[in-house]
Amino acid sequence: MLSKVMHHRGKQPSSSARIPKVVNNFAAAYSGLGEQLATAETRLEVPYPSRVIGRLPTPPTAPGPSAKRTPPLEGSYIRSRPFQVPAPLRAARTMNANWNEQPYFAALDWAKEHHDVIVVDRVGTIVADFRFAHTAPGWEEFDQKMQPFGQCPITIETSAGMAADQLLQRGYTLYPINPLSAKQYRQRKAPSGTKTDRHDAWSLADALRTDGQAWRPLLAQDEATMTLRLLCRDEIALIEHRTALVNQLQATLSDYYPLALESFQEWTKPFAWAFVRSFPTPAALAKAGKRRWETFLHVHKLWRGESSSARLEAWARGQQLNASPAVVNAKSLLALSLASVLETLQRQIQEYRSRITEAFARHPDHDTFGSLPGAKQTLGPRLLSLIGSVRAVYPDADSLLCQAGVSPVAYQTGKICKARLRFACDHFLRHTVHLWVDESRKTCDWAQAYYQAKRDHGHNHASALRCLGKRWLKLLWRMWQNHNAYDESRHLQALRQHGSFVSQILQNQPCPARRQR
Repeated sequence: MLSKVMHHRGKQPSSSARIPKVVNNFAAAYSGLGEQLATAETRLEVPYPSRVIGRLPTPPTAPGPSAKRTPPLEGSYIRSRPFQVPAPLRAARTMNANWNEQPYFAALDWAKEHHDVIVVDRVGTIVADFRFAHTAPGWEEFDQKMQPFGQCPITIETSAGMAADQLLQRGYTLYPINPLSAKQYRQRKAPSGTKTDRHDAWSLADALRTDGQAWRPLLAQDEATMTLRLLCRDEIALIEHRTALVNQLQATLSDYYPLALESFQEWTKPFAWAFVRSFPTPAALAKAGKRRWETFLHVHKLWRGESSSARLEAWARGQQLNASPAVVNAKSLLALSLASVLETLQRQIQEYRSRITEAFARHPDHDTFGSLPGAKQTLGPRLLSLIGSVRAVYPDADSLLCQAGVSPVAYQTGKICKARLRFACDHFLRHTVHLWVDESRKTCDWAQAYYQAKRDHGHNHASALRCLGKRWLKLLWRMWQNHNAYDESRHLQALRQHGSFVSQILQNQPCPARRQR
């Protein structure tokens, strides 16, 4: 395709050439020999427009001033100039030995009711292609058809679920693959856009054959860790469900009972739901009287000097703007139903919390994660369940930092070298680390000093916590590998020996003021 760009022809040696001629690439013709020639005249009404005359034939030899860019979110991690010494590629540090000697490679494209399996040999020929139902007889059929290929490596587009659990129980070496990578492998095999379960399994099996020597197998955790992991994940799911119900309850009360919303700020607490059950409507609140109001505040341990007086005065004034009787009758029933569901759900969350506490106390790594400042009995079990007990899963600290999402993603092309926030990570782990490091600032002076130093350098709250999270996770990884508990005095001594700026800040400010968000 011809370019529609007009540019100047270079200046001739003759001094008589005052104004360079204009070359129009779009108005090109062809000679009899097939050579492309530019016509002498232009298609513009003005032969020498100012926008053409002002353009230079070649770029300047000296670099001009660079454009001012907006400061990135990652702060000091961004570089506008390339590094003088390029960093080495971070390839797989441990390769799967004798990968080319593997005779067969398999892939399972899982679904809810059935699974598709493709097996290829070492040259890529499909030697098995079948589908089986996700039932006990179906898995027996899978065992029979896979028997000629032995315990060959197999890949799947997930690292959890019933299909992965069945494969691990049968002794297969499982290589989970990220869905984004699976999509790219599928496009490599079918650039036309064909999308079927068999094509997906074929692309994954061939990808395992060609690239699997650098993939990391899925290492099964012990029973204690898996139990703790599932309990923590389910507890988080129940908490999210409680949040959705609280939002629905607040929306319902805003339709007919805004006085209740003004009375309490924390609607995730049981006393707020008990208030709705005790006084479901503004009329019921007014009819109850001051004695019952005071009894409610004392029973739920809400009696405070100023807040109790303010609540009693608001309840005595009553609700000024009332909804129609039809709205009150309908919405009050929904509010009572939501309050009852929330109370039941809260009891189940407390049951999960007691089970998690017991499982965490019995775990062999309890002393390591239980000693972390700010983790306590809530975030400590979550960190242990997400990181696990198999040390080979994270052979170095960098792998843990990337999985937790605290290390940025590098982007370099030409003279552009920058970094951005990492999104491809374990979101449960990143959220847990975010909460943990934020709580650690309240008990660790060095953590608060490091956080405040990052804030002073222009980082926002989330970016400063990610930087602090990198510090904490490096410590945690070493403690986890050596089965040690956290010793703050030992860490402070290491900071002084290495001449850390955090140690200097602590010496200048022995008790730094902790600033909250």
